[in-house]
Amino acid sequence: MKRSEINKIMAEADEFIQKFGFKLPPFAYWSVRQFQERKAVAGEIIRSKCGWDITDFGCGKFADMGLFLFTLRNGKLEDLTRGKGMCYAEKLLISKKDQMSPMHTHFIKAEDIINRGGADLIIELYGSDEDGNFNSEKGGTVYRDGILSNYTAGEKLRLTPGESVTLMPGDWHAFWGDGGDVLIGEVSTVNDDEQDNKFVDPIGRFSEIQEDEDPVHLLVSDYASWL
Repeated sequence: MKRSEINKIMAEADEFIQKFGFKLPPFAYWSVRQFQERKAVAGEIIRSKCGWDITDFGCGKFADMGLFLFTLRNGKLEDLTRGKGMCYAEKLLISKKDQMSPMHTHFIKAEDIINRGGADLIIELYGSDEDGNFNSEKGGTVYRDGILSNYTAGEKLRLTPGESVTLMPGDWHAFWGDGGDVLIGEVSTVNDDEQDNKFVDPIGRFSEIQEDEDPVHLLVSDYASWL
């Protein structure tokens, strides 16, 4: 992705989020220089990879296959392992109209996907085989706003604003906005986007960036090279 495209997506996403009364934390608006100057006090933000996250999954066609995310908070895997402490994470996502977030599951993370506003969110679901691999013929069970529901292989759940679904490791899912853009809330166990995503197709989680202009704000994938 070009940096100019990323900068534009950030500005549009911020405007969309604020339409629903959500406000991003102050560090979201730090310039690159401000972030670099505050690196010493921003260690937890950097460690937990909180912040802007925009991906085209390496396909080069963000409008067709891509996702906007902003990680608001993220705990520690060691806390999750010992069963106490900061074992949770929270994100805001934007799934644009007909923009595919490709079929995947997680090894560890359980997550609530919540339609916070906008259009309807479609989630396509499949179950797993005994080894946790994608099974095109298997369904499963999920909680929809606390009510246990069965799903068949390939079933498409429709979440209207306010509705949610709880997905466990092994629930393979893809999603997109239907009829418009959707603001999504994600509340989950600790998030590890470098190791905990398992895709059906061999695609990348993060995008390669062409630096055609300066970044307005850093992405979480920029931290290692810019800070």
